[in-house]
Amino acid sequence: MSDSIGIAPSAAEVAADRRRRIKAIVGSSSGNLVEWYDFYTYAFFALYFAPAFFPKGDPTSQLLQTAGIFAVGFFMRPIGGWLFGRIADRVGRKTSMVISVLMMCFGSLMIGILPTYETVGSLAPVLLLLARMLQGLSVGGEYGTSATYMSEVAIKGHRGFFASFQYVTLIGGQLLASLVLITMQSVMPAEQITAWGWRIPFFIGAAAAIVALYLRRSLAETGGSDKEDAGTFSELFKHWRAFCVVLAYTAGGSLVFYTFTTYMQKYLVNTAHMDKAVASRTMTAVLLVYMAVQPFFGWLSDRIGRKANMIAYSGLGTLMVVPLMTAIGANQDPYVAFGLITLGLLAVSFYTGISGIVKAELFPTKVRALGVGLSYALANATFGGTAEYVALWFKESGMESTFFWYVTGMLAIAFVASLLMPNPKVHGYLDGAGTVEEALGKKRALAHA
Repeated sequence: MSDSIGIAPSAAEVAADRRRRIKAIVGSSSGNLVEWYDFYTYAFFALYFAPAFFPKGDPTSQLLQTAGIFAVGFFMRPIGGWLFGRIADRVGRKTSMVISVLMMCFGSLMIGILPTYETVGSLAPVLLLLARMLQGLSVGGEYGTSATYMSEVAIKGHRGFFASFQYVTLIGGQLLASLVLITMQSVMPAEQITAWGWRIPFFIGAAAAIVALYLRRSLAETGGSDKEDAGTFSELFKHWRAFCVVLAYTAGGSLVFYTFTTYMQKYLVNTAHMDKAVASRTMTAVLLVYMAVQPFFGWLSDRIGRKANMIAYSGLGTLMVVPLMTAIGANQDPYVAFGLITLGLLAVSFYTGISGIVKAELFPTKVRALGVGLSYALANATFGGTAEYVALWFKESGMESTFFWYVTGMLAIAFVASLLMPNPKVHGYLDGAGTVEEALGKKRALAHA
């Protein structure tokens, strides 16, 4: 699937190559959807299974403890980003993605069969923690490898559009988990879901992972290097400036993304005092729109450039978070909530629509999966994974609005990083004529001149 060939290809060869690339995007996306469905099922069903593992305390306290375990799953992501990034850079992207989906399958199945606190006492939350750590390890490797793979197989000149399908399937995983929840709420009483029904979506996820494994085994390989420095920290350190820029703008992007998606359902119930079922339906509608618009923002980046997208996301986000969160919390109308949350996520889409490609363009092939995966995992674990916990802690402390300013501050940092980021179209490793490191070095030299 190389973009560089010595002889001009025929129309038939171009069409065949395009089909292969699209098939590769679909195959990698399918596995990505299953991985994220499994991961988000925990967040969406926490309202129901929290009493099974943490029976004492008020609802906010129980959610705080389940959110803590949710955050621990994120803390495993940097390890997964390093481990699977190294595998992807040294052995191949396909191999890394196959192993990660197998690991997610096992973690989901484990949660589905876990005994409750009533059965085994304090061992129950410990086992839940272990299962989430396994899932966190898997997802930590999934993001970097799939982002790298999809960026490499995407058609030149349309990389933003095709790479946007990573977040289409990531959001699709959330949406699928939400749809399963709504379906169960419509056919089962809340008592049954709380008693045992919450296990069903985890079994569904484990079964779907087998399908994803089959699809991924048929993918063409795009990476893997037998060079000693491939996938190593020593080689990655040569690109530390790019790594720091990615870390900075990913921190804000991860935090605002999880604030307006996974935490938002709990915010609607706990703060806006909306009915659980109504909140679930509202968020399902929001996620459907959010998923549908990702390709547009990816396409837009192919026209205006990734840098312009990143400045728009961080700048708009900095201005919008406090007024939007305040308005959502004071409202019980699901239609108004839908409009406000969607508005916030449209601003976030300038980032999520190009999340993978804007990172992949900053690193060379032999450390691309490691650079993308580790930088994302570190920022995501520190800020995205703790979003629910921090938000609930501020609420329990009577300082809920402080969380809104915390998100705003991180987006302001992302705005500065977006301004400093060189234009990948000119200096990127996929399409650019130069390198990101050269561009960042020139910026630094000019600053000291």
